[in-house]
Amino acid sequence: MADSSAGRVFIGSYTSAGGRGVVAAAVDPQTGALTVTGASDAVADPSYLAAVTTPAGTVLYAVSETADGAVAAFDATGPAPRPIGRRVPVGGDHPTHIAVSQGHLLTANYASGSVSVLPVGTDGTPDPVAGVMQHEGAGPVADRQAGPHAHQVLPDPTGRWVLSVDLGTDSVRICALDTAAGALAPHRETALRPGTGPRHLAFHPDGRHAYVLGELEPTVTVCRWDASAGLLEPVAETAVVPTGTAGSAHPSAPVVAHDGRHLWVAVRGHDSIAVLTLDGTGERAALAATVPSGGRWPRDLALDPTGRRLYVANERSGAVTCHTIAPETGVPSPTSRLTVPAPSCVTFA
Repeated sequence: MADSSAGRVFIGSYTSAGGRGVVAAAVDPQTGALTVTGASDAVADPSYLAAVTTPAGTVLYAVSETADGAVAAFDATGPAPRPIGRRVPVGGDHPTHIAVSQGHLLTANYASGSVSVLPVGTDGTPDPVAGVMQHEGAGPVADRQAGPHAHQVLPDPTGRWVLSVDLGTDSVRICALDTAAGALAPHRETALRPGTGPRHLAFHPDGRHAYVLGELEPTVTVCRWDASAGLLEPVAETAVVPTGTAGSAHPSAPVVAHDGRHLWVAVRGHDSIAVLTLDGTGERAALAATVPSGGRWPRDLALDPTGRRLYVANERSGAVTCHTIAPETGVPSPTSRLTVPAPSCVTFA
C-alpha cells in the first residue's frame, strides 16, 4: 500500500560549487526514492532551509550563506520553488541555519557570530531585520574558535525559548523571543567542554532532553532540558566514532528517532552515519554502529515523516542518499541515490 505521509523534499545546495540552489523533489511513497521536479537559483548558496505549511500552501525559507548574508522566501506549492518577495539582508555574515518561531525568522550567522530576527509579513515574506543578538567569547582551538560562530538557532519544543548553538564559544545560549520588539532577550548560557565546538542540537521527543553535537571533537553531549526554567544541563558525553578511528571526523547533523530509541549522526571525513542507542530515560547514549553515508562529506541528515527512512546530503560527492532503517537496531541501509550537485541540507514539507 502506498504511504501518503512520505511528503515532499526540498534540498539546499551551494550554487558557488555548482549546485542548482533550492531543489524540489517528489518522494516515491513505496521506496522513498527521490525525483527532482524543479529548482531555483534565485539566491546564492541557499545552504539551509525551513518550510512552513499554511492553508494557502507551503512557504519555504532559505538562508543565503554569503558574506552579505540574507534570507529569501519561496512558494513551494508547485513543482519548482518560486521566489516570492525580495532577498532580505540579515545583518550578519554567512548565515548557516534558519528557523521559524512565533511569526519570525531566526538565522544563525556563522562568520559574524550573531543571531538575527526578522518578522514575517502577512504574505509570508520576510520583513527587514528587527534585531541582531551578538554572541561574545572564544574557545581554545585557535584556528576555529578565535571568536563566536553561531551555527544553529531553533525554538525548543514548547516554543517558549530560542536556543543558539555557538561553535566558537563552546556554549548554547537560551533566549526568549520578544515578538513585539522582534528581539531576543538573553536568559542564560550553558557552557560545554572547551574545544568540542558545538554545531547543532536535536531534542528528544519527550521534550526533556537534548543532544548537542560537537564539530571539533566527534562527540555528542547529552543534556537535560527544563522548559519551565529555560535550563540546559549537560549530563554525559559519548563518542560518535569508534575508539582509535584514524583521520579526520567532523560531525555535522544529529537526528533523533520519532520513538526516542535512536540517535543518528552524520560524520564528515569519516563519511559515516553513527547509530547511537538511547535508553528509556533519554540520558544514556551508546554508540552501536557506524555505516557508510553513501557519499563524501555528509553535511545533513533528515528523517522522513514515517520515521522509516533517513536521507543524507553528501555534499562533496553530489548526492542525496536514501537509507531504510532497521526497526529494531536503528541501522540504516542505502536503498536509492539522487544526483544533486553540492547538496547542503534536506527538508521535508
